[in-house]
Amino acid sequence: MQVTITAVGPDHRGLADPIVHDVTQAGANIHEIQMYDRDTEQLFAMILRMEWPHDLQPVAELRDRMTSIGTQKGLTIRVWARDEKHRLPRLGLCTTYRPETSLAILRDVRDGRLKAEVAVMIGNRDSCRGVAEQFGVDFHNIGDARGNPDNSRMVELFDEYDLDYVILARYMRILPPRACWEFAGGRIINLHHGLLPSFPGFRPYHDAYSHRMLTYGATCHFIVPELDAGNQIIHQSTFTVSPGTSLDEVLVIGETDNEPRCLSEGVRRVIDREVELHFHRVVRGPGAPGRSH
Repeated sequence: MQVTITAVGPDHRGLADPIVHDVTQAGANIHEIQMYDRDTEQLFAMILRMEWPHDLQPVAELRDRMTSIGTQKGLTIRVWARDEKHRLPRLGLCTTYRPETSLAILRDVRDGRLKAEVAVMIGNRDSCRGVAEQFGVDFHNIGDARGNPDNSRMVELFDEYDLDYVILARYMRILPPRACWEFAGGRIINLHHGLLPSFPGFRPYHDAYSHRMLTYGATCHFIVPELDAGNQIIHQSTFTVSPGTSLDEVLVIGETDNEPRCLSEGVRRVIDREVELHFHRVVRGPGAPGRSH
């Protein structure tokens, strides 16, 4: 069974040793290990992905030992295995203003296209609360009056709802590096409303329009702690307009049609295991067409 361990905490010596020693002694086969020291924040972060001998030892026992190590070393350690529990993957949708992408996910879950469960919606604004209520999903506003998010509360909710994947469905805030590390390994999925790498930033439609582009697009990608690390694209979709099409028309097509389709298809690829994230790179997963299982 594939298991991912993340560890984050104040930086000092000997943090990784007890984690690595424990899993190797138990017979785990380590596939990936990355460690980072963020000197500016004096933060240690680690991700370890491995094949765990669950037939010999339940993941729950591993989690208990990791919790103990975390207490001793001052680390927040999470142990995640998608196959540990016999259930559909649990999704959390993070939103700000626009509801279209969240609606696409909720409808595809309802209609069975996405084999997952939306466990919670979290917003730094109340704009999408009605969407959550429409589908009977809990909604939490973690923003202040100006929309500044309480990132600690957001992470608490990720844990409280036992999420497998966090979906940034037009969530117009940057997650702090610590949160990205805590849920590293392909568990945070973002919708960028432009084609990457050509049009990053907050105004990709406007930037593309200023370059007289006729083809516009959206990008669904994994979030990793290092900004601009590249190579995390899951899915891209585009649409083409005629010369003379106004920016307002481009925005309507992109926001109401193309972006929702792009995010939903990207999430489906992850849920169906057609893609995975290894060493910050997207690779074909065991569920990809043409792959033997």
